[in-house]
Amino acid sequence: MKNHTGHDHASHTAHGERASHTAHRDHAAHAAPGGLAVSQDGYTLELDSTVLGAGVQPVSFRVVGPDGRAVTEYVAEHEKELHFIAVRRDTAGFQHVHPVRDEQGTWSVELALEPGDWRFFTDVHPVGHDGTMTLGIDVAVAGPYDPRPLPEATGVARIGAYTVTLDGTLLPGETSQLTLTVSKDGHPVTDLQPYLAAYGHLVALRVGDLGYLHVHPEGAPGDGTTAPGPEIAFMAAAPSAGTYRLYLDFQHEGVVRTAEFTVRTGGSAAPAGHQHGHHTQHAHH
Repeated sequence: MKNHTGHDHASHTAHGERASHTAHRDHAAHAAPGGLAVSQDGYTLELDSTVLGAGVQPVSFRVVGPDGRAVTEYVAEHEKELHFIAVRRDTAGFQHVHPVRDEQGTWSVELALEPGDWRFFTDVHPVGHDGTMTLGIDVAVAGPYDPRPLPEATGVARIGAYTVTLDGTLLPGETSQLTLTVSKDGHPVTDLQPYLAAYGHLVALRVGDLGYLHVHPEGAPGDGTTAPGPEIAFMAAAPSAGTYRLYLDFQHEGVVRTAEFTVRTGGSAAPAGHQHGHHTQHAHH
């Protein structure tokens, strides 16, 4: 799902934002997951290498258009021309980064990679195309692979002093609201910082094929109604019954942190404190 397949929030009025989200909700309930194909509508994701070493590794790639040339003009979505997601096939190692593009259309970024089979996603809106698309490609990282079992379904994740609680039910074929509540040292966080034109950015992947679902934030910083925490609301729809992994990026005190959850469709999140989600934190890219 997309956390970020929305529009540049800063460019909308509050009224336009609400109308846009309503349209997205209607579409999301019927949308197939993205990222399952390396090519769509004549656009193809090309990596310089799909075999990489373990550790911090440079990654370079291009989005090649229908004319056979690397795309050099993009419509910015959530403040960035391109969003790049990396996750291992066992759903570990999630990273959401923003590569740098040169004038010839080659993107470059560094990723922290452990051995195993990975999936890389690019979320892009090339100029001339009618919308955002998510392209995905498999990458092999050399070395002994120690796959991790899928974390059990959980309604709470802890990241250092932070606790993030997930409320709401992910439904197959139907849009519903997911609310994530952030606290620090037991106190609600009410001064979240904008991150990618929202107070939180949510990526959801279908376990089994890593289908990339579309998730859209409710409201935007500066719209006059959306508070900077502790609650962050999203509208989401699962394309099928099953298990999904959710990754919430949020920024507080200058650091972007990621809370992770396992969610099964048709069931509410586990009671707070029952189990813990996995987590990461990283410097703001």
